[in-house]
Formats: sequence, structure tokens, C-alpha cells
Amino acid sequence: MKTRITDLLGVEYPVLQGGMAWVAESTLAAAVSNAGGVGLIAGGSAPAEVIREEIRKAKALTDKPFGVNIMLMSPNADDLAKIVVEEGVKIVTTGAGNPGKYMEAWKAAGVKVIPVVPSVALARRMERAGADAVIAEGCESGGHIGQTTTMCLVPQVVDAVSIPVIAAGGIADGRGLAAALMLGAEGIQMGTVFLASEECQIHPNYKELVLGAKDTDSAVTGQICGVASVRQIKNRYTKKVVEREREGASFDEIESMTIGSLRRAVKDGDKENGSFMAGQIAGMIKEIRPCAKIITDIFGEAEQLLRAKAAEYTK
Repeated sequence: MKTRITDLLGVEYPVLQGGMAWVAESTLAAAVSNAGGVGLIAGGSAPAEVIREEIRKAKALTDKPFGVNIMLMSPNADDLAKIVVEEGVKIVTTGAGNPGKYMEAWKAAGVKVIPVVPSVALARRMERAGADAVIAEGCESGGHIGQTTTMCLVPQVVDAVSIPVIAAGGIADGRGLAAALMLGAEGIQMGTVFLASEECQIHPNYKELVLGAKDTDSAVTGQICGVASVRQIKNRYTKKVVEREREGASFDEIESMTIGSLRRAVKDGDKENGSFMAGQIAGMIKEIRPCAKIITDIFGEAEQLLRAKAAEYTK
């Protein structure tokens, strides 16, 4: 499937793997890239030299394009911005801020810059700043989320900017991909479905929770007290956080409750006290597959659906 995204990034499929903190490391990123998509290494709040090492590991595992996701509110963002240039990374996605101050150096190094945006206003700002594309991420996504659904956000962003738009949030099969394309997106980003991949290095308990999730098993913390809203699978931890929010707990108290929660999920598999970030689409994911099969299944299904619908409507 060729779009402006495949041409821009030099890949076979217009699909990016989400830059999930603690999850998106070299093994997963390389597997997605080897499958024809764009694998991403998550910078998160990790020390810059740890990410440099992950970049080098990915280079040893793939000769295909891969990228790094930089959370711009991270205290290590400045160092990560330099490291991607030093290590020759050619794709950067960004979140939680404006990458404007890094744009000149990245452009000079041939880096393609693709910010994640939750609104039309930010999409326009990123285009003016020189972004090569934007990822319009709806609130169905796992992890940090905005306010608008993918179905509503994507077409509005497509209408507002001239650069390519990548849809994210609630996409895990060919139906979701076909819908995103009909909304005007030229690619997709997926995170939750790759949690259930053979190559994903998360704790087995995390994969088990994703596979066992129902449509109603999603909880959002942070909406009441003003801490960043985070979507995750319901458990004792999410119940405790939401209860304290409703009781009027301070921003600082809720923030302190989140510290270490993602690590407890990814590394320890702590079902009681971990933050198992996953999107609402988790209820559709029922098997663990290699990244290559995930991608070919989704694109094959979408192609069949689009062709069948086109034939149906032209009868």
C-alpha cells in the first residue's frame, strides 16, 4: 500500500508502532521495521545513554528505517534530541510539547519529524514549525490521551493541514485501517495490538491482561484532578487512584501515586499495583502473533474490505 507516508519514510506499509514508554525498545522496534512498518524506541524518561544503546541494538537487528519517540517534557529531551542526530536516526515522533527548538538541527540531519497531536490547533502549529507529518491520536488510545475521539479528530486534522496525517487510537484490525483511510489518513499508528506480539518484551501478565480484556475494562486516571489523563486496563491500582481523585486528593498526591506504576506493570507484571496502559481496542485482541503477521493480517483485511465495498457500491 503506497501513500505519502510510505514515500516519506521509505517503508512498505504506512504503519508506525506506538512509542510506548518502558515497552517500545529495540527488539520490538526492529521486528516492526523488519516487517515493513516503522518501529519506534520510546525515549520516555530513560537516561539518554540507555536510549543510545537501544538505538545501537536496533541497528544490529534491522537495516530498515526505525525511529525514536521523544516525550518533550522529559528532563532528558535535549540530550535525546542530540543523540538521534549523532546516531543517524532518521525518524522522530514527539509528544507532550513543541519540538520547534530542535527542528533546525533535525532537518539539517535529514530527520523526518512527526509529532503526535490531540487537536487541530496543535496540528496546525506543528505544520508551521516544519513537521513532515502529524499523528492525530484519539482518546481511545492507551497511555496519555486527549479529549477527542479518533473518528472526530482525524478528518478535522486532515482538513486543517496539508502534510500527511497518521491516525492513531482504536485501530487493531483491517476494519480500523480501512476506516482511517476513509477519514483521510495516509497511515496508522498502533500500540495496543503490538503489546500482544511475540517480540514485545513486556511481562507475560501484561499480555494476559490485554488478551483477557473486555470492551468495558478500560479506565482513565487523571481526569478529575488535572494530572495527565492516562488510559489503562482496570485493576486495583486504577480503582484506588480514581477513588482518591473523587475524594478531592491534591494534584501532588495523585502524581505521587503514579510514580513507578508503569514499571511495575511492564517489568514486574504486578496486576494489583501496576499501570497496564492499553487502548479501548484491547477487547478485540485475542491472540499473540509475530509483528509481521499482525501487519500483513491488518493490511490484507483492509485491502479486501475496500475492494469489496468498492465493487458493491458500483453495481
